[in-house]
Amino acid sequence: MSEAFKMDEAQPRLLDETGQGLIGEPLDRPEGRLKVTGQARYSAEYAPERMVHGVLVRATITRGRVTGFDDSAAQALPGYLGLFHGPRFIRNPAQGMADEAPCQPGESIDYHGQPVALVVAESFETARDAAARIVVHYDEAPGAPVAPDTGEIEENEKRKSVQGDLEAAMAGAAAVVDAEYTTAGHAAAAMEPHAAIAEWRDGRLLMHGSLQMIRFNKNELADALGVSPEAVRILAPYVGGGFGSKLGISSEHVSAALAARALERPVRVVMSRQTVFDAVLRRTETWQRLRLGADKDGRLTAIGHEDRVSNLEGEGFAEPVSAATRFLYSAPNRLIRQHISRNHRTPSGSVRAPGEAVGMFALETAMDELAEKLGLDPVELRLRNIPERHPVTGQAYTARALAESLREGAKRFGWDQRPETGSRREGEWLIGMGMAGAGRSNMLVPSAARVTLSRDGALVETDMTDIGTGSYAILGQIAGEMLGLPIDKVAVHLADSDLPGASGSGGSFGASSSGSSVFLAARKIREILAQRLGCKPEELKVSGGEVSGGGTRAKLADLLPEPISAEAKIEKGKTAESHFSAGFGAHFVEVAVSEVSGEIRVRRMLGVFGIGRVLNEKTARSQAVGGMVWGVGSALHEELGHDPRTGHIVTRDLANYHIPAHADIPRDMEVVFLPERDDQANPIQSKGIGELGISGSGAAVINAVHNATGLRLRHFPATPDKVLAGWADGR
Repeated sequence: MSEAFKMDEAQPRLLDETGQGLIGEPLDRPEGRLKVTGQARYSAEYAPERMVHGVLVRATITRGRVTGFDDSAAQALPGYLGLFHGPRFIRNPAQGMADEAPCQPGESIDYHGQPVALVVAESFETARDAAARIVVHYDEAPGAPVAPDTGEIEENEKRKSVQGDLEAAMAGAAAVVDAEYTTAGHAAAAMEPHAAIAEWRDGRLLMHGSLQMIRFNKNELADALGVSPEAVRILAPYVGGGFGSKLGISSEHVSAALAARALERPVRVVMSRQTVFDAVLRRTETWQRLRLGADKDGRLTAIGHEDRVSNLEGEGFAEPVSAATRFLYSAPNRLIRQHISRNHRTPSGSVRAPGEAVGMFALETAMDELAEKLGLDPVELRLRNIPERHPVTGQAYTARALAESLREGAKRFGWDQRPETGSRREGEWLIGMGMAGAGRSNMLVPSAARVTLSRDGALVETDMTDIGTGSYAILGQIAGEMLGLPIDKVAVHLADSDLPGASGSGGSFGASSSGSSVFLAARKIREILAQRLGCKPEELKVSGGEVSGGGTRAKLADLLPEPISAEAKIEKGKTAESHFSAGFGAHFVEVAVSEVSGEIRVRRMLGVFGIGRVLNEKTARSQAVGGMVWGVGSALHEELGHDPRTGHIVTRDLANYHIPAHADIPRDMEVVFLPERDDQANPIQSKGIGELGISGSGAAVINAVHNATGLRLRHFPATPDKVLAGWADGR
């Protein structure tokens, strides 16, 4: 691997000069036909010879320790192969063996539904029935706290930030908001269930796994198994969604690998939908207090954002609820503080747009409340409070289209036609408009790729994943644009851990990070072509099978007596210290609220975004729409329900955990990308989009409900019962 390219300064806009016409175009996904015809093979669909099936056994207590297992009833089932648990393999009736095989997780129980063992059998049905027959003995610790306000509460010092004097600023403000908000827990619930197929070949593990970040997952799995990373190969060519739930390895991967090693047979472990819900990381519920103070001209003088989240004891993750509050608006007096409730629910972790997705509910609804108190248009309030530099770090912003998004969105949506609160009616339906700002931090994660150019075309190789976001299309477009090739002459091989290690899919950094490494590798090839042609790299033009520059022209094939292969890696550099990069935008929504039932219907949505260079307009729009739909779900539908006695998730499938259906989403869903280049973000001047779409969109829905009804709803999701209760209480 050559030395990594570091982002130490603004980058030239080479992709504006290549002239191939691929970048930004709404090209179809090259794997799309395979997916819609059922030919794309997902992890659970591989079936190696002699494969057997595993089903997880899960805890039926909330807290305690496993003291023993009894598999005698399972042994009576034909095809039963054994039970894996704790630090040992109990029994393999087929081979009469016992072997040391530690299985993750261990014997300590921290939440109801925690995987504690794996049953393996010749068929899935036998494994499922055998798992139901396993008797697990526990030393139970009763009275474990399961509600957010019952466990130990600790302050998260890493998230604390104090500037000026918030209390004094609030006391002297011309208008203030001091309100509490809550958001429910969320599940990622990706369409493809979590799955693993493990097979050992000559001492090396081959894992087909539904995973988002293979470079990291390879090392995690090696560490869990006690082998070197070189002894692990992960394949995940197609992943049916992740949304954060597949960022790291989980019990299915480790248990399948250990069982396969002990049995010397491939083992398949696929979680049921119910297991996915209550044994995979959830988004925490939140309690938030927002305090805003402003002078008579609508300039913020104070911002306070305090929150409480939850997780298991010892877990390092805490939802960064105040992420957007730190950079979106200016105020000289600021207090940001977080507390963590240590309770015994399913562990919490990253779910799409961690931080901004839930934190902006409070921030953007509070901004709407403040605008009303000031008698100021909500768009204008936000425009007056855009900071010149990052309010906490003092960094300069990279390209930032917040103001333009607000103005363009208001113009396109017809914001000047917004009715007076509660004044517009269509029969039983009250009609209103709402808006919110959008912001999501943009990251550059180390990423590598290899590009090979031959007379037949180009090949892109990297272990980057495609979780439905369009990686195959985007990386092919970048290589084709750089090397003057039509898209059908570029092959893209992804998601094999033996390939150069990419950023993976997460945090909306995948396309920009992995795309930059492909760009840099292709740029090296361009430099070699320029050298062979005898011109300077900046003079080189490649198109239509010809290469020209410096007054010289040649056939591309003539410069390729043998293929040219180049590998490149990118990582953040000095610009990450001097500049703060984020995607910005604005959401506008129209709703109708039934005065009879309290039902809320979203009638129109508009999202206007600045995301740097758009790499593929079709996949970018798809990501934006998906985020906006998720915003609707968070505002109106999604809510994890827990048994108050055990903490067990009771909304364990898509029948009981409500998400938006087609009838809940308007046809009139418009996405606008503003022309933008972010020269400090990365060499291809792009930024993430998927999580920006969810950031603020839910708050825009809630603000529209207020404009329609006059109700201030602060506890989400805003289900019909809360609307009716608000009217009944005179709120």
